[in-house]
Amino acid sequence: MGRVTTIQVIALFSLLIIFPNLAFAQLKQNYYANICPNVETIVRNAVKAKVQQTFVTIPGTLRLFFHDCFVKGCDASVMVASSGSNTAEKDHPDNLSLAGDGFDTVIKAKIAVDAVLGCRNKVSCADILALATRDVVVMAGGPSYAVELGRLDGLNSTAASVGGKLPKPNMNLDQLNTMFAANGLTQADMIALSGAHTLGFSHCNQFTNRIYNFSKKSPVDPTLNSTYAAQLQQQCPKNVDPRIAINMDPNTPRTFDNMYFKNLQQGKGLFASDQVLFVDSRSKQTVNSWASSSQAFNNAFIAAMTKLGRVGVKTGQNGNIRRDCSAFN
Repeated sequence: MGRVTTIQVIALFSLLIIFPNLAFAQLKQNYYANICPNVETIVRNAVKAKVQQTFVTIPGTLRLFFHDCFVKGCDASVMVASSGSNTAEKDHPDNLSLAGDGFDTVIKAKIAVDAVLGCRNKVSCADILALATRDVVVMAGGPSYAVELGRLDGLNSTAASVGGKLPKPNMNLDQLNTMFAANGLTQADMIALSGAHTLGFSHCNQFTNRIYNFSKKSPVDPTLNSTYAAQLQQQCPKNVDPRIAINMDPNTPRTFDNMYFKNLQQGKGLFASDQVLFVDSRSKQTVNSWASSSQAFNNAFIAAMTKLGRVGVKTGQNGNIRRDCSAFN
């Protein structure tokens, strides 16, 4: 009997090495079936109402989910407001550009869920964010997919935990792969998630080095389409307000499609970290494949989002269900 126990311990230890986020095993579809059976409909209706108010809801919510999961896992810790002596995640410089409409979407959906008899304080902010993210993708014309649920909300949120955890606009393929691999995501997952840049916008100060002072030999990044570079210079003249918003996808910025990959083929990736996916031979084939097949991209995106949603899931004593998404209980 003792020998079996030892073998079991060794087997479990091996699993923990291979799958450091075994906590995601608690996640399952229809997790709230007996707790709050209509939660998905309630969240979807709240998201729909918010999207009708402003389109920014869509890219704002999608980006919020990514930024949450990449820092200490998908636990809605990015939602928490700074208080007292604690500076929270959302106030780290890398998160200051997160759209307020993304936060507002989750808060309103949480209020809608808690207003339903039997659902109050039963559904985590982390799960509501995951559901809302799926819903905004669908509302932009993207694929629908089943969302695994059962996450708890994190018990801490610090700006100090953010540094070095989120991709930068100038990263190369090795840097991107290393960062995503730290979250259990492959190069294919990284490229699929980068495809979310088919929606939303950035700001001039995130890429002006590519159009004005790339190098001594070439002021403009040579991997940029020259016509596109000229358009960007027109939209972002020198000394322009850095908060000016520029669409990530110059062709179909309000539609979730595979245009992102077609843009990369044309040298129209806004960030160097976008364009490198086509420039680097190790990722170019994937870009070409998804540029030619929206179905292949959609399938890869669903797989990557499902894996992303499992990162750093909180269970048991490591989390709870927040009454207010922006504050600890």
